[in-house]
Amino acid sequence: MSTENVSSTDLALLRETIALSADSRNRGRHPFAALVADEHGRVVARAGNNSMPPGDPTQHAELLAVAAAAKVLSPEQMAKSTLFTSAEPCCMCAGAVYWTNVGRVVYALSEHRLLELTGAHPENPTFSLPCREVFARGQRPIGVVGPLLEDEASVPHHGFWK
Repeated sequence: MSTENVSSTDLALLRETIALSADSRNRGRHPFAALVADEHGRVVARAGNNSMPPGDPTQHAELLAVAAAAKVLSPEQMAKSTLFTSAEPCCMCAGAVYWTNVGRVVYALSEHRLLELTGAHPENPTFSLPCREVFARGQRPIGVVGPLLEDEASVPHHGFWK
Protein backbone atom coordinates (compact mmCIF):
# COMPACT_ATOMS: atom_id res chain seq x y z
CA MET A 1 0.00 0.00 0.00
CA SER A 2 1.29 3.41 -0.93
CA THR A 3 1.80 5.76 2.00
CA GLU A 4 1.86 8.99 -0.02
CA ASN A 5 -1.38 10.30 1.57
CA VAL A 6 -0.39 9.22 5.07
CA SER A 7 0.95 11.66 7.65
CA SER A 8 2.90 10.97 10.82
CA THR A 9 -0.31 11.87 12.72
CA ASP A 10 -2.19 9.25 10.71
CA LEU A 11 0.34 6.59 11.65
CA ALA A 12 0.34 7.62 15.31
CA LEU A 13 -3.46 7.46 15.50
CA LEU A 14 -3.49 4.13 13.68
CA ARG A 15 -0.97 2.77 16.18
CA GLU A 16 -3.25 4.01 18.96
CA THR A 17 -6.03 1.82 17.55
CA ILE A 18 -3.66 -1.14 17.52
CA ALA A 19 -2.81 -0.53 21.19
CA LEU A 20 -6.52 -0.16 21.97
CA SER A 21 -7.20 -3.47 20.19
CA ALA A 22 -4.69 -5.15 22.52
CA ASP A 23 -6.50 -3.51 25.47
CA SER A 24 -9.79 -4.85 24.12
CA ARG A 25 -8.33 -8.34 24.04
CA ASN A 26 -6.97 -7.93 27.57
CA ARG A 27 -10.53 -7.08 28.70
CA GLY A 28 -11.75 -10.39 27.22
CA ARG A 29 -13.13 -8.86 24.03
CA HIS A 30 -12.34 -9.38 20.36
CA PRO A 31 -9.07 -7.58 19.52
CA PHE A 32 -10.45 -4.68 17.49
CA ALA A 33 -10.53 -0.93 18.15
CA ALA A 34 -11.28 2.31 16.36
CA LEU A 35 -11.22 6.05 16.90
CA VAL A 36 -12.50 9.12 15.11
CA ALA A 37 -10.36 12.24 14.77
CA ASP A 38 -11.58 15.62 13.60
CA GLU A 39 -9.97 17.57 10.77
CA HIS A 40 -7.24 18.79 13.16
CA GLY A 41 -6.32 15.30 14.34
CA ARG A 42 -8.05 15.65 17.71
CA VAL A 43 -9.61 12.39 18.86
CA VAL A 44 -13.34 12.83 19.51
CA ALA A 45 -14.31 9.17 20.06
CA ARG A 46 -12.58 5.88 20.90
CA ALA A 47 -14.06 2.41 21.07
CA GLY A 48 -13.06 -1.19 21.51
CA ASN A 49 -15.04 -4.12 20.24
CA ASN A 50 -17.96 -5.11 22.46
CA SER A 51 -19.68 -7.75 20.34
CA MET A 52 -18.62 -11.03 21.92
CA PRO A 53 -21.37 -13.50 22.77
CA PRO A 54 -23.53 -13.41 24.66
CA GLY A 55 -24.51 -9.93 23.70
CA ASP A 56 -25.09 -7.64 20.79
CA PRO A 57 -23.12 -8.72 17.70
CA THR A 58 -23.47 -5.23 16.18
CA GLN A 59 -21.19 -3.65 18.78
CA HIS A 60 -18.13 -3.45 16.53
CA ALA A 61 -15.52 -0.85 17.45
CA GLU A 62 -15.94 1.11 14.22
CA LEU A 63 -19.71 1.37 14.60
CA LEU A 64 -19.40 2.46 18.23
CA ALA A 65 -16.73 5.07 17.42
CA VAL A 66 -18.56 6.69 14.50
CA ALA A 67 -21.87 6.71 16.40
CA ALA A 68 -20.21 8.44 19.37
CA ALA A 69 -18.48 10.97 17.11
CA ALA A 70 -21.74 11.77 15.29
CA LYS A 71 -23.22 12.80 18.64
CA VAL A 72 -20.60 15.52 19.15
CA LEU A 73 -19.72 16.62 15.60
CA SER A 74 -22.01 18.16 13.01
CA PRO A 75 -22.47 16.39 9.66
CA GLU A 76 -20.12 18.97 8.13
CA GLN A 77 -17.48 18.24 10.77
CA MET A 78 -17.97 14.50 10.30
CA ALA A 79 -17.30 14.94 6.57
CA LYS A 80 -13.86 16.33 7.51
CA SER A 81 -13.18 13.60 10.09
CA THR A 82 -11.22 10.37 9.78
CA LEU A 83 -12.03 6.96 11.17
CA PHE A 84 -8.86 5.12 12.21
CA THR A 85 -9.31 1.42 12.79
CA SER A 86 -7.15 -1.56 13.66
CA ALA A 87 -8.85 -3.63 10.93
CA GLU A 88 -10.70 -2.87 7.73
CA PRO A 89 -14.34 -2.01 8.43
CA CYS A 90 -16.75 -4.84 7.67
CA CYS A 91 -19.73 -4.11 5.44
CA MET A 92 -21.94 -3.31 8.48
CA CYS A 93 -19.40 -0.83 9.80
CA ALA A 94 -18.79 0.60 6.33
CA GLY A 95 -22.51 1.36 6.21
CA ALA A 96 -22.28 3.12 9.56
CA VAL A 97 -19.29 5.13 8.28
CA TYR A 98 -21.34 6.18 5.27
CA TRP A 99 -24.48 7.09 7.23
CA THR A 100 -22.58 9.09 9.86
CA ASN A 101 -20.91 11.12 7.07
CA VAL A 102 -17.28 10.25 7.86
CA GLY A 103 -15.04 11.57 5.09
CA ARG A 104 -12.03 9.30 5.33
CA VAL A 105 -11.03 5.88 6.65
CA VAL A 106 -7.52 4.74 7.54
CA TYR A 107 -7.17 1.09 8.50
CA ALA A 108 -4.40 -1.29 9.50
CA LEU A 109 -5.33 -4.93 8.94
CA SER A 110 -7.03 -5.87 5.66
CA GLU A 111 -10.11 -8.08 5.65
CA HIS A 112 -8.05 -10.63 3.69
CA ARG A 113 -5.26 -10.71 6.28
CA LEU A 114 -7.81 -10.84 9.10
CA LEU A 115 -9.38 -13.94 7.54
CA GLU A 116 -5.95 -15.58 7.51
CA LEU A 117 -5.74 -14.94 11.27
CA THR A 118 -9.29 -15.93 12.22
CA GLY A 119 -9.95 -18.75 9.79
CA ALA A 120 -13.53 -20.00 9.99
CA HIS A 121 -13.98 -18.94 13.62
CA PRO A 122 -17.73 -18.78 14.38
CA GLU A 123 -17.37 -15.45 16.24
CA ASN A 124 -15.92 -13.75 13.16
CA PRO A 125 -17.62 -14.99 9.98
CA THR A 126 -15.71 -12.56 7.77
CA PHE A 127 -17.35 -11.09 4.66
CA SER A 128 -15.28 -11.02 1.51
CA LEU A 129 -16.43 -7.48 0.79
CA PRO A 130 -13.81 -4.74 1.01
CA CYS A 131 -14.99 -1.42 2.44
CA ARG A 132 -13.94 0.32 -0.77
CA GLU A 133 -16.59 -1.69 -2.63
CA VAL A 134 -19.27 -0.72 -0.12
CA PHE A 135 -18.31 2.96 -0.33
CA ALA A 136 -18.23 2.86 -4.14
CA ARG A 137 -21.99 2.15 -4.12
CA GLY A 138 -22.76 5.33 -2.18
CA GLN A 139 -23.65 8.78 -3.44
CA ARG A 140 -20.67 10.55 -1.91
CA PRO A 141 -16.97 9.76 -1.90
CA ILE A 142 -15.18 8.42 1.16
CA GLY A 143 -11.39 8.39 1.07
CA VAL A 144 -9.79 5.10 2.07
CA VAL A 145 -6.17 4.46 3.02
CA GLY A 146 -5.06 0.97 3.92
CA PRO A 147 -3.98 -1.57 4.67
CA LEU A 148 -1.11 -0.14 6.70
CA LEU A 149 0.98 -1.59 9.54
CA GLU A 150 -0.54 -5.06 9.04
CA ASP A 151 2.23 -6.90 10.90
CA GLU A 152 1.80 -4.64 13.94
CA ALA A 153 -1.99 -4.88 13.77
CA SER A 154 -1.93 -8.68 13.61
CA VAL A 155 -0.10 -9.07 16.95
CA PRO A 156 -3.19 -8.70 19.22
CA HIS A 157 -4.86 -11.46 17.15
CA HIS A 158 -2.06 -14.01 17.56
CA GLY A 159 -3.46 -16.99 19.46
CA PHE A 160 -6.84 -15.34 20.05
CA TRP A 161 -8.85 -17.19 17.39
CA LYS A 162 -7.63 -20.71 18.25
